[in-house]
Amino acid sequence: MAVALFASVDEVSARLAETGYLASAEVATAVFLADRLGKPLLIEGPAGVGKTELAKAVSAASAAELIRLQCYEGIDEARALYEWNHAKQLLRITAGRGESWEQARADVFGEEFLLPRPLLSAIRSEHQTVLLIDETDKADLEVEGLLLEVLSDFQVTVPELGTISARHVPFVVLTSNGTRELSEALRRRCLFLHLDFPDEELERRILRSRVPALEESLAAAVVEVINALRGMGLRKPPSVSETVDWARTLLELGARTLDESVVADSMGVLLKHRTDIEIAHEKLQLPG
Repeated sequence: MAVALFASVDEVSARLAETGYLASAEVATAVFLADRLGKPLLIEGPAGVGKTELAKAVSAASAAELIRLQCYEGIDEARALYEWNHAKQLLRITAGRGESWEQARADVFGEEFLLPRPLLSAIRSEHQTVLLIDETDKADLEVEGLLLEVLSDFQVTVPELGTISARHVPFVVLTSNGTRELSEALRRRCLFLHLDFPDEELERRILRSRVPALEESLAAAVVEVINALRGMGLRKPPSVSETVDWARTLLELGARTLDESVVADSMGVLLKHRTDIEIAHEKLQLPG
C-alpha cells in the first residue's frame, strides 16, 4: 500500500527545513515526485553534498523509520536481503535428535530462524519506511540486479516461506558517488537527481540555520574560503558538513575574522589528506 507523505512541493520544502535540511526547488520537486509516483529516487553527486542527509531528512520530516543498506565491495544477497540463523538452526536440530528431517525442517526454516537484512526489513515493516541504499555504485552488478528485482514489485520470495509483499511501499533513496556507472535498467526504474555543492547563498543559509551564533560577515568569509578550496582540484574537497564543522570550530576558537593564522591552524577540520593541505597552504598563501 502506497501512502503519500507530502501534499505539495512547498510542503516538502517546509517540512525538510524543519529538520534542518534546506532544499532547493529542484530537490523538493524530486522528493515530491518520487513520493507521488512511487518511484525510487537515485541521487548522484560528489561525496559530501548531502545525498545521505536528504534521505535522513525525508525520514524525519515524514516520521517514517529510516532503514539503511550501506553498500560496499563484496556485499551479497545475504547481507542485503536475508539469511538464516545457522547457529540457532543447528541447536534446534541437535535438541530434536529423535525427530525425522521433515519434522525438524518444518521448524528450522520458520520465522524464528530468519534474519531479515535491510531490504527485507523495509518490505516487511508494519509502518511507513524510508529505505536508503547508500553508495549503490560500490556494490557489484549482481547486487544491482537484486535491487532491480526488489524495487520493481516491492516483494521478495523466500523459498521456505513463500512470497512476501510490502505492507507499505517504502520511500526509496539510492545514492551514488559516481565511482562506477550504474546500469541503464536500474536508472530507468528511478527518478534522477544530481546534487552538487550548494551555491554561496544557499551555503550561507545553511550556516545560519546550523550555526546561528556565527556572525554574518564571518559566515560570508567561511563560504568564500570553502568555495576557493573546492576550486583547487583537491583529492577530497570540503563537504557541507565540514563547512558547518569549521564554522563551529571558529566559534570555539573565539575567531571573529578569518586571518591567515586561524585558517592555517584549523585546516585539518576541512581537509583530510596531506597533499590537499599542502595545495591549500600554497594557493591560499598560508603560513607554515
